[in-house]
This record gives sequence, structure tokens and C-alpha cells, in this order.
Amino acid sequence: MRRLLALLVFALAIGACFAQAIQPLPFRDRAEEVRFQKLSAELRCPMCQNETLADSNAPIAHDLRRQIFDLMQAGKSDEEIKSYLVQRYSDFVLYQPPVKPGTWLLWFGPGVVLLAGAVVVALQVRRRSRNATNNNVATTADNEDDW
Repeated sequence: MRRLLALLVFALAIGACFAQAIQPLPFRDRAEEVRFQKLSAELRCPMCQNETLADSNAPIAHDLRRQIFDLMQAGKSDEEIKSYLVQRYSDFVLYQPPVKPGTWLLWFGPGVVLLAGAVVVALQVRRRSRNATNNNVATTADNEDDW
């Protein structure tokens, strides 16, 4: 029992070491806070890759949120902030990157893979159907010869 308690205390101590406090940002008003939340939800964390900046706890996400806040305080528009981050991290930082030759695979790749899978399935079904028909014809021909 003591070992279990000691292990629990140790685990909590380790967890406390890694816990990061979220420092609130001094927004001027509610509209600015909503704008910040919208922007950070539209941008991807470069480290986590599958989380928005708003959801990520990675150190780079904290830095980028702070940078977005500073750019907003400097009077930059949403598009200027996004273009600044795209220059540094490429279109990958956007959750909805623009359709252009560099992002065609991202936009159309899943559809191409789905279409290729459908073609493979259709060919397999067609081949099996043809083989089943040929086997039935051969079986019928053999049975007629026996009688």
C-alpha cells in the first residue's frame, strides 16, 4: 500500500513538472478576443500537425499564439498575419490552404486514392464474376456429357 501511495505521489509530482500554466492575454475587448480565437483555430500547429494553434499545448504553439497576439496589437489584419505565418511555415500552417499546384496533392490526393480503390474493387468483382460464370459453364458441360 505504501509503495502504491509513493508511486502515486511520484506520478503527480512528475505531472506537475510538465504542466504548463496558460498565461491569459490582455485583450482590449471581447471582439479582439473572438478574433484571436478565430485566427488561432484557422491555423495549424507546425509541431503537432493535426491540431490547431488554439488546441495545441506545444511550446511553439504558445509562441505562435503570443506572436499572433502581438501582430494583432500592432494593427495587422487577419490576412497579413496569415501571410506572415505562411512565409515562415509554408501553406501547411493553414487548415484550408489555397488550391494551387503546390497543394494539389493535398486537395485532390484523397479523391484520387478513393477513385483508384473503387477501380480496383470493380475490376476484382468483374474478374470473379467472369470466373464464376466460366466455372458454371464448365460444370454444366461436364454434367451433360455424363448423362
